[in-house]
Amino acid sequence: MADLWTWSGEYIGRREGNELWSHSGRHVGHFHGDDVFASDGCYLGEIMSQSRLITNQSKKHLQQGSFSPYMSRVGWVPFVSYVGNVMYVGYEDFPSLKQLEA
Repeated sequence: MADLWTWSGEYIGRREGNELWSHSGRHVGHFHGDDVFASDGCYLGEIMSQSRLITNQSKKHLQQGSFSPYMSRVGWVPFVSYVGNVMYVGYEDFPSLKQLEA
């Protein structure tokens, strides 16, 4: 289990096995290696620097098989946000929790 933040510092939730869970208890992604994909199979981003999620613009075309999200469960109190990191060329911030849970 690993807690994860966006590159800009927003706390997203946890990686448990190959699943990404938001702190509000929603299943919002599935990992293939360090890359994470949405339920429709679209690439969302990847883990960089052990606990940060970032989106590589050159991978936005990637697709994996879609999946049915697991039933929502009880969430937990989110960790505080971190200070954001300087963005690398060719990358953009991982989608916000609001976008993931829309």
